[in-house]
Amino acid sequence: MATLVKDDRIAIDSWQLLEGGAARWLTVGEDGLVADFAAEADLIAPLALLKVRGEELLGRAGRTGVLLEPNDDPAAIAEILDQLSLVAVRFPKFGDGRGYSTARLLRERYGYEGELRAVGDVLRDQLLFMKRSGFDSFSLRDDQDPGEAIAAFGEFSEEYQASNTQPQPLFRRRYSHAARVG
Repeated sequence: MATLVKDDRIAIDSWQLLEGGAARWLTVGEDGLVADFAAEADLIAPLALLKVRGEELLGRAGRTGVLLEPNDDPAAIAEILDQLSLVAVRFPKFGDGRGYSTARLLRERYGYEGELRAVGDVLRDQLLFMKRSGFDSFSLRDDQDPGEAIAAFGEFSEEYQASNTQPQPLFRRRYSHAARVG
């Protein structure tokens, strides 16, 4: 089971990922198909499932999140972002950087303020850059050491470029400081 790092520490994951389409989260009951989870469960639905069953998922007592694959357009959920408690972005392999762009779009263009989680092939060496892109939780690959992963957030004392965590590049921060002092 993957380790969840949230807010720079190990956290308990209360979310269930509904993978494999709608058939995997339904069972046969007396009155037909019924959901195979508690009404209060926190569920992450793939975008395709959210499009088909969104009203039902968002109307439950539990929290609802969405899983975006690399080819999914974040604009598809822009109108319901305020109803989503979590957006998970899949990294299918460590060299696939589309998730970074998705995170920046969700935070900067669409103003998403909820939990933004990196899932899939999430490695220690990527965490700081993922955080700077807007992610605030990370589902580590099983072979990653959680202690080492948390240490990654403190590796650099200064950010040169503008990012989600530091909107001003270093030269502007230094110029602003010099103008106030001098």
